[in-house]
Amino acid sequence: MPHLEAVNTLPARADVWNVGNAHCRAHYQLLAEAEPDLLCRALNLFALQFLTPEQVHVQRQDDLLAIDVVIDGLSWHRAQVIAEKLRNLISVCSVDLQSADAAWVETVQATG
Repeated sequence: MPHLEAVNTLPARADVWNVGNAHCRAHYQLLAEAEPDLLCRALNLFALQFLTPEQVHVQRQDDLLAIDVVIDGLSWHRAQVIAEKLRNLISVCSVDLQSADAAWVETVQATG
């Protein structure tokens, strides 16, 4: 019977969903086909994570919807995961994710 040996375990992977991670304000810009249920499907991805957007702006341009969503209180990794899920929605043409904090600083510096 073999002797018991110490098992070397690899260090635990960082928990990217941990609330202790730095949070950011994310700005999503979507361009999608103007389907009646698209806005509900897109916003539902935030609701499923118990997130409420600070700002939502939607404008229809012919057969397309331009949707801007600003949301606070999520890690950058989580923001990227949600952006990828938005890209996978039927009728979504493009999703651009930016840090709204950086855009705010640039705006203040440009006007100051």
